[in-house]
Amino acid sequence: MKMKALGQTDIMVTDLCLGTMTFGAQTDVAGAHRQLDMALDGGLNFLDAAEMYPVNPIRAETVGRTEEIIGEWFAKTGRRNDYVVATKHSGAGFAAVRDGAPISGATLDATIEGSLKRLQTDCIDLYQLHWPNRGSYCFRQNWTYDPAASEQTRADVLANMEEVLEGLKAHVAKGNIRAFGLSNESAWGTAQWLQLAEKTGGPRVQTIQNEYSMLYRMYDTDLAELSHYENVGLLSYSPLATGLLTGKYQGGAAPEASRLAVSRSHGGDDLGGRLTERALAAVAAYLEVAKRHDLDPVHMTLAWCNTRPFMASTIFGATSEAQLAHILEGKDVVLSDAVLADINAVHKAHPMPF
Repeated sequence: MKMKALGQTDIMVTDLCLGTMTFGAQTDVAGAHRQLDMALDGGLNFLDAAEMYPVNPIRAETVGRTEEIIGEWFAKTGRRNDYVVATKHSGAGFAAVRDGAPISGATLDATIEGSLKRLQTDCIDLYQLHWPNRGSYCFRQNWTYDPAASEQTRADVLANMEEVLEGLKAHVAKGNIRAFGLSNESAWGTAQWLQLAEKTGGPRVQTIQNEYSMLYRMYDTDLAELSHYENVGLLSYSPLATGLLTGKYQGGAAPEASRLAVSRSHGGDDLGGRLTERALAAVAAYLEVAKRHDLDPVHMTLAWCNTRPFMASTIFGATSEAQLAHILEGKDVVLSDAVLADINAVHKAHPMPF
């Protein structure tokens, strides 16, 4: 694996990152702790969490449990400094914390202190805002989100950003956080954060954590340009498109204990809007590329993500230790020009399938 800096910082991370959103739900404590051991042993040094985790399902009574499980592992092993730790502040509308209050200067203190306590650490390496207060094109909202329908004016948005930056600056000064990142953001939003950081001396945006995979390439245009010129790297989540790109859901399958099976047991049925006929057709084409080049589809998919010029690290989740072991087996896969050309051809034939 390669090591990359988070934006303009000196924080170096592996190009694969262990996602932890199943810790405390689909992955029990013992399994989560073994995954943390395995990832380190496999060469990873980066993990990503959030105050709202675990998910699938999200429940008020389990908010923060993932961070607690990670903190328990730090306390047990004494290996806190072996990992670069990222976590997130939930955004507006998440009723399970702060009654859905938006991110503001007033919410930062208790939220950051809560994460520090649960993680049993005195510093968060990368602190991220989970989604913007004003709304987002992410989570399949790209089909419906209309900035013109927002009740927030441009002045409202910028005033809130400036207030949040002032609060974050205080936590950087206290040593509570080392770097600041965004999640589920747009090019316009990120540009405003960057400009305001210059104006106020607040912490600069170093990373953006957005969904990105061979099936979902919205980052490829304006955000890719912003990444290049501003040195803000992408932390891609759902690089396997919630498991679609493994091929396990082809033909209507829903393997036991899979994300789809668990989601259906709680009333969900389409992997957050990703499970469409067009997506399954695209997956079939990508699986054919992997077969043609004698590649494992999981290894091909993650290796492709890390060929992207704006990628800081690719965040993957593994429900089980077997899944994690399989991913680690492909951590050093390098794709040929022929494979990349075939992937691009499939993308042109199957753009934005969900």
